[in-house]
Amino acid sequence: MKQKTIDIICPLYNASNYIEKLHKSLLKQKNIFINKFRYVLTESDDNTEKYLKDNNINCRKIKRKEFSHSLVREREALASDADIVVFITQDIVIEDDLWLYKLVKDIDDTNIVATYARQISKFNNIEKYTRESNYPDKDIIKSKKDIDKLRLKTFFFSDAASAINTKVFKELNGYDNKNLPISEDMYIAYKIIMNGYKIKYCANSIVYHSHNFTLKEIYKRYKLTGKFFKENYYLDKYGTTGSGVNLAKYILKRIFQEKRFLLLFRYPFDMAARLIGMEVGKR
Repeated sequence: MKQKTIDIICPLYNASNYIEKLHKSLLKQKNIFINKFRYVLTESDDNTEKYLKDNNINCRKIKRKEFSHSLVREREALASDADIVVFITQDIVIEDDLWLYKLVKDIDDTNIVATYARQISKFNNIEKYTRESNYPDKDIIKSKKDIDKLRLKTFFFSDAASAINTKVFKELNGYDNKNLPISEDMYIAYKIIMNGYKIKYCANSIVYHSHNFTLKEIYKRYKLTGKFFKENYYLDKYGTTGSGVNLAKYILKRIFQEKRFLLLFRYPFDMAARLIGMEVGKR
């Protein structure tokens, strides 16, 4: 059987703290064929460009005003001649040299056409529990028939570490040339599912992805998310509120299970920032 070719698509911005370790971890991946690294560098204030030049790593450079989470990724994917496009972010940490193989091995042309990796936080904060809730330890295959059971979770998908059949991405016209500031991954996941394809969550394809957001940053992210749901109102009917309530319950349960009671001082403000941000964005 012909080995599938892969293009790695990764937006970069002030990435000097990440790029060397990230690129080396990608070069170590086994049992796969990387056709091309498609780095897109938004003009930065650090040494990211110098590192790329010194190591003969190609990238496309753009102005800050040109950056778009959806359009940058879409342009690279539509230009790809590889069998699979893999979307990653600069701040993931890959420690398994079979991570990419595990992510792409089940992708085909007619059944499972997209996959996403398990994300684990290295920080002992509330995000650790949100990661646990969104990225469990067992594989999940999602299709149209799961909507009644999974509701909005059917379309949960993260391009921090994901892969899509290139032919299908093009067939579905990617993100429809929309400038989406957030949730472009859910946008394409909805199209994939509703067109009769399947998405697989690969629990054994693991990356570390850790943040320590301020309450202001959380509020801003959820405000953008609320705006996304307002503009893509057909998704809201699958239960954004119910999904948020379930997450809040899970986090509280895990805080008590692990007896990390200091997080209770943060918990109500963290949840409020998410809720208020979402509601403001929807209005």
